[in-house]
Amino acid sequence: MSAARSLRPALLDHLPSEVRKPAYDRAALKPGIAHIGVGAFHRCHQAEYTDDLLAKNFDHWGLVGINIRPPLLGQTLGQQDGLYTRLIRHNDEVEARVIGSIVRVVDSQESAAPALEVLSSPDIEMVTMTVTEKGYCHIPSSGALDLDHPDIVHDLANPEAPRSVPSILARALELRMASHGRPVTLLSCDNIPTNGTILGNVVRAFAERRGNRLADWIAANVAFPSAMVDRIAPATTEADIDTVEKRFGYRDGAVVVGERFRQWVIEDRFAGRVPRWDRVGATFVDDVTPFELLKMRVLNGAQTTLCYLGVLGGFEHSFEAIADPSLATFVRRMLMEETLPTLMPVPGISPAAYVEQSLSRLTNTAIRHRNHQIATDGSQKIVQRLLNPIRDRLAKGKSIALLSVPVAGWMAYLVKASARFGRTWQVSDPFAEKIAALADRAGLDSKALADAILAIDAIFDPALAANATFRAHVIAGLDGLLSNDPMGFVRQVCAGPTDARLKQPARSA
Repeated sequence: MSAARSLRPALLDHLPSEVRKPAYDRAALKPGIAHIGVGAFHRCHQAEYTDDLLAKNFDHWGLVGINIRPPLLGQTLGQQDGLYTRLIRHNDEVEARVIGSIVRVVDSQESAAPALEVLSSPDIEMVTMTVTEKGYCHIPSSGALDLDHPDIVHDLANPEAPRSVPSILARALELRMASHGRPVTLLSCDNIPTNGTILGNVVRAFAERRGNRLADWIAANVAFPSAMVDRIAPATTEADIDTVEKRFGYRDGAVVVGERFRQWVIEDRFAGRVPRWDRVGATFVDDVTPFELLKMRVLNGAQTTLCYLGVLGGFEHSFEAIADPSLATFVRRMLMEETLPTLMPVPGISPAAYVEQSLSRLTNTAIRHRNHQIATDGSQKIVQRLLNPIRDRLAKGKSIALLSVPVAGWMAYLVKASARFGRTWQVSDPFAEKIAALADRAGLDSKALADAILAIDAIFDPALAANATFRAHVIAGLDGLLSNDPMGFVRQVCAGPTDARLKQPARSA
């Protein structure tokens, strides 16, 4: 297809009628929001909410997209003036919409300077971010800033040339304080419990080291609300890009794909003006905690469980894993029997109905969410999705026979990427090399292997790691999942008394 048919502002009036277009004058749109981490999820979620808001109540809330890590935005969104197609896919159904809320894109991988220029601008009153769990450079088990992280070590020595998200934000706030002094809200949109608290903690850790009363200025002028975000948005494939070209007649190199369901719950705690996303489907609440626990432990807990057990069972996508009767039975029982009792009441939501809705969402065959993609950075995710509910269950003397299995699944997934196990697949996790080294030493001795991994206190709180019940379940789970029949082990867990598997002797090398 010719370059003239690529998505551009001039093409909007010539798109087919079934493609929904921005319902406002983009030429009049001014920036008011900066977003760090312009990946598929942001474009399927916050940018779409903002597009809805601009259509309903036009204001200066245009988005400036900033990437401080690859990919380069200028090569995709930049060439299209910030325009892109959001596809909603449900089994055989496809719905296309062009989103226009991003007015400018900034690549800041080589230097923080372009990002700092945007973030310190008086025009920006809201900064949102989707930088993944590891982008906060915190210790998952405690939430504290990881002072040993290589980027943090660099930034503490070079605060005016920062690399990490926490120090870039701290430097931007310092520049705001020194110039115009306008207040700003920093809103995390990542899957981390109390994400606003963690963001505030890591940013203030840098501010306190800067001195110059920056910490005091932040306390008076910056808000860090927590938020819960939800929409399944897998990585875009060439097939998705081809779908737009074949069905709708134009080329778009920045296509994103998502499911119909979306949710955004935001703590009502802001500094200065705020986009009224609550007018277009978001919810402003006093306390996000019940919502984030529900989503994190149920939907995300199911995704984490299915991705690791699914890979071990030979399934490529989450919809294929949930279609397996053994895995479907296991994850439903785990959620209903062990996860739901750890939740807080959520206004207007039935927990059991939420479980069924979540599992139904995962059956969507058009959302080709690869299990290896979901498995990425699992060491940053299992604390909130699995270990915290396990801790809650143990505190009440309740069974963790089911919740412990995906913990062992995460271990087995990383262990099988080691040389000792033939590098079965490639993995992406901050602790992958460490666990591979442990596997190379321990080999097939499940107890020695589990003991070594549980000793990683950045992931496993020492009190939990020392719990005899937890250790026994993890060792048995690791033994079963590293066997020649991991799905047989899953079926065994579901079939008999939940603690019977602990009677199995662990294999030794």
